[in-house]
Amino acid sequence: MTNRVAPAGAPAKTSRVIPPAGPQRVLALAQLSNSVGDGAYYVTSALYFTHVVGLAPARVGLGLTVAWAVGSLVGVPLGRLADRRGPRGTAVLLALATSVAVASFLVVRGFVPFVLAACVYASAQSGLAAARQALLAGLVSREERTGLLAHLQSTLNAGLAVGAGLGGLALHLGTREAYLGVFALDAVSFLLCAAVLLRLPVVKAVHARVADEKGRGNALGVLRDRPYALVTLLNTVLLLRMPLLSLGIPLWISERTEAPTWLVSALFVLNTGAVMLFQVRMARGVRGPASATRAVRRSGLVMLASCAVFALSAGVSPWVAVAVLTVGAVLQVVAEMQQSAGSWQLSFDLAPADRVGEYQGFFGTGVTVARTAGPLVLTSLLVGWGTPGWLLLGGLMLAASYAMGPAVRWATDSRPAAAPMVRRPVLVN
Repeated sequence: MTNRVAPAGAPAKTSRVIPPAGPQRVLALAQLSNSVGDGAYYVTSALYFTHVVGLAPARVGLGLTVAWAVGSLVGVPLGRLADRRGPRGTAVLLALATSVAVASFLVVRGFVPFVLAACVYASAQSGLAAARQALLAGLVSREERTGLLAHLQSTLNAGLAVGAGLGGLALHLGTREAYLGVFALDAVSFLLCAAVLLRLPVVKAVHARVADEKGRGNALGVLRDRPYALVTLLNTVLLLRMPLLSLGIPLWISERTEAPTWLVSALFVLNTGAVMLFQVRMARGVRGPASATRAVRRSGLVMLASCAVFALSAGVSPWVAVAVLTVGAVLQVVAEMQQSAGSWQLSFDLAPADRVGEYQGFFGTGVTVARTAGPLVLTSLLVGWGTPGWLLLGGLMLAASYAMGPAVRWATDSRPAAAPMVRRPVLVN
């Protein structure tokens, strides 16, 4: 079979499960290497910190909230560091720092050491996400970025699924050694991630001289970009869907419906499998701010429909509830994939070419805020208010998705007309 080379400047097709050979495939391999460890970590960490470390659940929640709050603040300057010192080297160092932080959990036995280790872990994770986005921007053309991010999201879900299976085995065994093995696996996975990232070409650091001359070069410079900050805020509202699958829907099923509790696991598998199979296809038509805005707007409409369907699952027989919840979950994952594709494109297109790491670090704080505020918002709306809460949540998502259009136009109109700077990789033999 002969390999066909796309014409110069043509966007790469995104229908394949495996991304094209070269930097794109290496980035996917790096994503896979640490996502397996993360999947195992996510399903075992709460019980590890309570049963092995010996912390009270309330202290674990407090410590992780503090850690991710610190991480959301540190992500911006670490992203800017990637712009200034080079994204590949910064990403490698932050992957190593994450590995060290996870390994430190193996020996932590008190609340204060736990909080310190968690702060290092959350900060390194936030900075690593921003540095990897800057690295991607330096290695992949603008037309290929959303397609590659779709591949990476599919890879992430595949790795998390494998890791969750390994974590489930540790939960089944229930021994201290099994938990320690999971954390050791996660630490090693970030070492592998760092090694894989070293296989990528070096990307020259971009010194934001123009921004410095205008007095916007400090760590909080992105906050002065009000249009981008508004886009980030609206995206944070849309990201309230993230704790919906892990918290909102399980509580709704157990508290408000007659559906069996095993449906929680089935809907999780449905969501993960759908993203693995269809995220790349869903992102194929997103090529610029206009198509990205349309994708986000469609996601708001589908999310409203999903919330309305979920609300119908209360007060019906168990098997009718199962059918209704399954339909709602299908609509929810479609909205998720549309919103993801649109937000990825916007986060890059609206960022200055010489400050991608800094801007990605700021955009990524939306994930942390949604995960921190989401549990309180969702439990109040869904468990507390029931059907009206679902409709209010759907209406909030729809309003945020439609407000994205004017916000993107504001951000686009505020950008200078000069051609953007382009990172060019320096190949290393």
